[in-house]
Formats: sequence, C-alpha cells, structure tokens
Amino acid sequence: MSQDLFAFHGEQQRRRMAPLADRMRPRNLDEFEGQSGILAEGRLLRRAIAADRVGNVILHGPPGVGKTTLARIIANHTRAHFSSLNAVLAGVKDLRTEVDAARLRLERHGLRTILFIDEVHRFNSAQQDALLPWVENGTVTLIGATTENPYFEVNKALVSRSCLFRLTPLEPDDLHQLLQRAIDDPERGYGQQTVQLSEEAASHLVDVAGGDARSLLNALELAVESSELDEQGAIQIDLAIAEESIQQRAVLYDKHGDAHYDTISAFIKSLRGSDADAALFWLARMVEAGENPRFIFRRMLIAAGEDVGLADPQAVVVVEACAAAFDRVGLPEGLYPLAQAAIYLAGAEKSNSVLGFFDALKTVRAANRQDVPSHLRDANRDGAAFGDGAGYRYPHAYAEHWVEQQYLPSLLQGEVFWQPGHLGWEGERRERMAERRAAQLAAAAELAVEQPLLLSSGPDSPAVDRWIQRQLGQEGERLNRLRQRLWQGVSWQRTDRVLLVGMRSLLWAIDPLAKVPEGGVTLLAASEEDRLRLEAQLDLLDAERRPKVLGGEHEALNELLPEHNFEWIGGRLGALDLQQPHRSELWSCLADRCTANTRLRLLVSRPEAGPATALLHTLRLSGKSQSTNQPALKTLLDEEQRWLSGLKGPAKQLKKLGWQLDEEDWNETLDLGGGAALEQRWLAEGSAYRLAMQAVDQTVLEELRPMLRQNSEPGLALPMHHQLLTGRYQATKKSPG
Repeated sequence: MSQDLFAFHGEQQRRRMAPLADRMRPRNLDEFEGQSGILAEGRLLRRAIAADRVGNVILHGPPGVGKTTLARIIANHTRAHFSSLNAVLAGVKDLRTEVDAARLRLERHGLRTILFIDEVHRFNSAQQDALLPWVENGTVTLIGATTENPYFEVNKALVSRSCLFRLTPLEPDDLHQLLQRAIDDPERGYGQQTVQLSEEAASHLVDVAGGDARSLLNALELAVESSELDEQGAIQIDLAIAEESIQQRAVLYDKHGDAHYDTISAFIKSLRGSDADAALFWLARMVEAGENPRFIFRRMLIAAGEDVGLADPQAVVVVEACAAAFDRVGLPEGLYPLAQAAIYLAGAEKSNSVLGFFDALKTVRAANRQDVPSHLRDANRDGAAFGDGAGYRYPHAYAEHWVEQQYLPSLLQGEVFWQPGHLGWEGERRERMAERRAAQLAAAAELAVEQPLLLSSGPDSPAVDRWIQRQLGQEGERLNRLRQRLWQGVSWQRTDRVLLVGMRSLLWAIDPLAKVPEGGVTLLAASEEDRLRLEAQLDLLDAERRPKVLGGEHEALNELLPEHNFEWIGGRLGALDLQQPHRSELWSCLADRCTANTRLRLLVSRPEAGPATALLHTLRLSGKSQSTNQPALKTLLDEEQRWLSGLKGPAKQLKKLGWQLDEEDWNETLDLGGGAALEQRWLAEGSAYRLAMQAVDQTVLEELRPMLRQNSEPGLALPMHHQLLTGRYQATKKSPG
C-alpha cells in the first residue's frame, strides 16, 4: 500500500514538473485545436473515436501538430486496453511481450487491445514484419504516429491495412487559442499567476512557431519562467522577451523525407513558372536546412534542358558555369553563383520542345521499317556495288547551306517530332523551320502536278525510289524560289481574307498564313486525296494559324456562307490542274466570291515538251539521233503535242469575267536523270504516261524503252513555261437579290 502511495505521489510530482507543452496536452476532442479536416464534427475519425470503433490508423505529419496527443485522446475514449511503445526504444522482444499480453486479454476476457507505436517509422523492416501477423488477425489494433511519409517509411502491408490520416501544421488562429488557454488555465497553465502577453509578442510567438504547438508552448514557458514580477506582481511579456524566447524558426527538412522532395519540387516548379521570388525562397529554405548545393545544381541543369530548352540554349551553359564557380569558391561565397543560376532560369524564356525526343523514341519502338535511305548510307564501304550514298546532296554546296532532302526513313516521311515554341532562340527559327518542312512535304505532290507523266504510280523499285528522291531534292529548292516569286511585292492587310486554289501542299500558303492572322486563309483542294494530304500537313501549324480546307473544287465553295468573300485569290496551277474538265466552272464561281477590288496572284506552270520529245531532243544534241527518223515514233511525238496543246492557262477566261490582268512569262529547264529507273517509271503498266498515250500503238512505246535505258547520262532537259497572273477584279458585283 505504501508503494502505491509513493508511486501516486511520484506521478503527481512528475506532472507538476512536466514541461508546459506536456501539461497542456488536450484531454478530449473539445480541447484539441486544429485538424478540422479530419476531426471536425461529422468527420470519419471523430465518428470512429466517439463510437469506440477506431481501426488500424497511421497518423503522419510534422512535429508538434498533435499526433501523440490524438492517440492519447483515443485511449481516454476507448473501452479497449491501451498500450504504447516508442519505436526509438522498443525492439522485437517488447513487441512480442505486448502481443502475448493482448492475446491473453482477448482469449480470457474478450478485451481488445489498442497498441500505439510512436515514431513507428523508426522500426526497421524486420520489426515491422514481426508486427504484421497480429495486426492482420486482429490481436492488436495499431495506431502508429510518424513524421515521415508512411508510403516510403512504413511496411506496405501495414499501410494497406491501415487508414492514413495526415495532420497539418496548426493555423495561426488555433495557436492563438492554445496560447490563451495556457495563460488562463489555473490547473495546468499559468492561470494562478498574472501573465500579461502583448499582442505583438503573441503574434511573434505564433509566427515563428510555424504551426508547431510544442514549439509555441516551450517558448511561452521560457518567457514566463525567465521573467521577474513587476511592481504589481504581474509578469509582463513584450516583443523583446518574445524574440529572445524563440529566436529562429525551425526549418522542417529531412534530406530523405517528404520535405526534401516537396521543397525541391516547389523550387523546380517555381523556375518553370518564371517566379524568381518563389524560386529564391525555396532555394533559401534548402540552403538553410543544409541541402547539398551540388544536388540543387543537378536539378537546375535538368530544368535548363527540360523547361528552358531551346528557347534559351545558353541556360545550360550558365548553370554549368555557375556550378563550376561554386566548386571553385565554396561556401559561403558560392551562394552567389547558386542564386545567379536560379534567377537566370526563372527569368529565361521557356520551352519544352526537346520532349520531342521522347516522341521519336516511341516511334523507334513502334515503327516496323526503319531502313536508312540509300543516299544517307556510308559510301566508303560498298557504295560502288550497291549505290549507297549515291544521290546525297551536300548542304554546304547550296545557298543558306540547306537543300531539301529526305532524311527520315521513307515510311516516316512527314513525321514531326520537334515542335519549336514561339519564344527565344527557337522562336526566331520557327518560321524558317516551318517553311523547310513544308518544302520537303510539298515536293512530291507539286512535282506530280507539274509533270504528271513523270511521277505516276509504278512498281516498287529501290532504283526508282533513288531517282525520285533526287528529283524531290531538286524540287524543294526550285519550288521555294517559285513561291517567293509568286508572293513578291504583295502588300498584305492583317484582315485580308485569302482563297488559294489548286492546293496540294502548304508551300504556297506559307506567306498568306503569316501575313493575314486576323482575316484567314481558305484552301481549295482539287480532290479528296489532296484535302487529306493538306489536313495531315496542317499538324505543322499552330491551331490558331490553321486554314480552312475545302475539297472538291468549285462545289466546295457552297460550304461557305453567301457573304464570305475574299480580298485575295491566289495559288499555283500545274499540268494536272490545267487538264481538269470543269476548271472553267471554278473561275465563274470565284467571281461570285470577289469584292469590287479583289486582287489575284496565280502561278501557272506547264511543260513545253513531253518525255519522248525531250529525249529525242537530247539525242539530237548528242549526235545519237538515228532513232528520230523512225515513222512510228512520229505518232508518239504527235500525241504528246496534242496533250500539251490542251494545257491552256486561265488568263483568257479570267479577263472575260472582269479581271484586269498583268502577265509575266518566263522559261526554265528541268534536268532529269535518265536510265533504267526512268524507263521503268514512264513505261510501267498502268503508269500515267501509258494512259495518256493510250491512243498510240503500244509497240511504239516499247521502241522508246531502249532509248531511255541508254540515256542514263547526261539525262534529260525538260523545258518548262511559267506564267504569273497578277491583277484586280473590277466587275460590278451583283446584289444578292
């Protein structure tokens, strides 16, 4: 009995001597401040405590927010036996002792056991595994408390069997109430003394405590216990005393915990969001907490590539230079280059266009055919035997050190991986890249329009493919020159509405798309196939710059509203367009879409000779004209001339419709390669040339075959005629009625 009396007296003495933070622990939920997110009336945890049905629970959050206190409140409310362990001091033996006792209570008395383990993350993996079977079979109900993220520091099996509740730092209002309660409580606080706390002192204590109730009460206790009574017998705590009692805010930061990852995440996102002030704040927090500056530099180097990228290629250089400077000078002066790198990244233009690499990576993993184009292969090993490297065009030999050429595998032509942004270094090059891409995609379509008898569908052949690629390489450069000539000297208005006809590629739309952002561009495709090709190429453009695409020529104009007129009509027509049977109907329909001063820019290109005519002309020049006197070939030449004579430009009809036109004509010569590849391309069954020459005896075509095969060098010279039509529509527009 005397032992119990001494024990009781010792407990009472311990309570009186306990720190204020321990004495002021809330005894029930009504005294518990904060955590309304999980303990407000009607919340799950509050209902479970009231009903004494608390299951396995893990409470996690920073120090001083009430984890241990909440566990003790649960102990005061439960009818189950409550036991507690501290993971810092306990081991597997202590766990087994508690579990054995819990099993006996359950078997003999039907009494449940709640086992509270403080700092549960301090248990190693073996200790947590030893606890798992008894939690799983219900021998004990676990309440764990931890300052770490349980998903990283607690056994996954324990986490999956528990409800996780996150406790957050207390709000200032909660801390003010706690402060006042400690001053007023006569039993556990300073209610039996006269403590007068100024408003400034209270605000300072709450602010520096940073949501930590324990830190706040410790500071109050130090202030009260170290201050003398004044003449009225009161303890006066002003701002100066408060500042001495809690001089520095504790920075909650664990290099391997949530604070580490959360803070570096906030820092990187501040850089990405171009907020230099926030970036400096999170940087200072990491430095103050002792984070390794080299880790911060590594993350900034990643951000320089991922978030700044090619909007400012110097970002990587600056961060690397600052990292080298830090290594040279060390701390504390090394904080200057550390902050300099952060501010530079925050202020730099942003782009994540380098992520296009990962799109390319996905394509590499998914694409079936990834053969290197023949002209890009190494010619040093077996180029002579297999033709590797033949046809490669050396960019430095051309103007601006660039020439249109296929670099992607054939099946991936037209794929776009790098989408340059609008800002900084890449923004300055964005338009030029779009032009070059459009030229690459346009070459095949436009050459087919200009010379439909040359690029018709034929049998698959590597030799033919190589010939086509050489032709397309020449075409990209030549078409760009024609595009510049088409739009040269045009005075655009930003609100102009532009209609482009005969469209098979975006090449001819580059200039108006850039100049009339507030008006708009409409593309009129000759066929559904052309419309689909244009839709695919539109992926190269920003959504706001994409033009409206109509298919089906003049019938498609009916899709537009009646009042939708155009200030400009333009485009480029090739041989394939000129032989369309309903072309005259198009010009009549366009007249209804003109204003009183609609202007015209139309480039008309047509061949002056057919393939056979060009071949025989070349043979005459080379002295190999023995075949030109064969009577059968004269029929073939006559048929080509008949086809060419039907390729009439629209100038005459446009003048009849009210257009005032100026005509500019010029000629150029296309250099075409000859040989077996060209022979196969022209004379294959089903080719466009054979179809156009179907009125000619087929034996005549066969006589052309050896002549083409023998003419591999120097190739063919094909004359072309271009006509640029410019003018203004001056006819009186009829009223809608």
